[in-house]
Amino acid sequence: MIKRRLRSIVIVFVLILTGCWNSKDIQNMDYVTAIGLDYENGKYITYVQVLNFSNVGRGENVEIGKVLPNSIGRGEGKTISQSLSSIYSTSQLRVFWGHVKAIVCSENVLKRGVVEAYNAMNRYGDVRYNILIYGTREKLSDIFIQKSIFNLSPLDTVMFTPEQTYSQRSSILSITGNQFVAQINEPGEPAMLPSLSINRTVWKEDKKIKSMLQIDGAYFFHKDKMAAWLSERELSGARWTQKQLKRSLIDIPAEGSPIASLVLIKPRYKVDFEVKDNEVLFDIHLKLNATLEELIQNRSIRELEKQAETVVRDEIRDSFLKGIEKKIDVLRLEETLYRNRPKQWHALHRSQDYILNPSSLRSINVTVKIFNTGKYKGRVY
Repeated sequence: MIKRRLRSIVIVFVLILTGCWNSKDIQNMDYVTAIGLDYENGKYITYVQVLNFSNVGRGENVEIGKVLPNSIGRGEGKTISQSLSSIYSTSQLRVFWGHVKAIVCSENVLKRGVVEAYNAMNRYGDVRYNILIYGTREKLSDIFIQKSIFNLSPLDTVMFTPEQTYSQRSSILSITGNQFVAQINEPGEPAMLPSLSINRTVWKEDKKIKSMLQIDGAYFFHKDKMAAWLSERELSGARWTQKQLKRSLIDIPAEGSPIASLVLIKPRYKVDFEVKDNEVLFDIHLKLNATLEELIQNRSIRELEKQAETVVRDEIRDSFLKGIEKKIDVLRLEETLYRNRPKQWHALHRSQDYILNPSSLRSINVTVKIFNTGKYKGRVY
């Protein structure tokens, strides 16, 4: 009797146990790591970069430096979904979207409206919200075939892991798709999208040119359409508005023969404003810590700090004026007005789309404090 009851219980548990009938072997799937979006002749052109596991791991059997080809798929369609689906017929293996880490959009897509394209991507259940997003002027196929130094995995490039270089140099910070959409939907906050390019001059492998990915500027948007592009140099003053900035180098003075190089860290950025006769005047307050990276001529610490303050102040003013030329708010001045007086912000924008002019930035107050002069204690040697 007991055996019969036990047998019945076992049979019941066997019947209700969930199985793995739909599981797939990991080696029998194509893992998409990056998606490229383009628009030409009334059709969406999509590119997918598929992961090759052979040079991703860090185990003892991995051959670092072994050249492995990148697998790139290309699709076409009147919609993004149709374009991506057209890749399935030739993929040979089941395509898995759960490892997508970056989306790269051409300027054609940015001008057409990037939010529509991004939202179409997010309808894929496996695609995450926090994937990195970029714009580019390069051919998407060229972007996706770039390899890292030592022929490491493509995942070891600035497109996928930009934070690896931020600890040494950070100027234009990366942004995830959900952060970017939030910026576009926030009226007083300018949406800025990093632009990805290919540098073909800095690195070589023996005597052969080794092209590398880099962030060379940023796109700015009016609503969800691209309004302007500025180079990294033109945005040199905008970097100080980013609280997440880890470190950035300046030479002093900025023009002529430098006397020193400083690394500036931890920007503390604040904006005050005053409304006079339907015009808004902004005052910037910025505090920075600094370390002395190189000293070419002996100068007092206070003199170095003053010259650094002048360099930063000039960079901020120059970037502001570059933004004025293209009617974009690169310093995020309007954000302060919108968050503190939203009704007044809306009232000003009812009469004109762009409320800034060269005189809108009334003052720039910069304080630089050098806290580390290195082993030579503030002397040349």
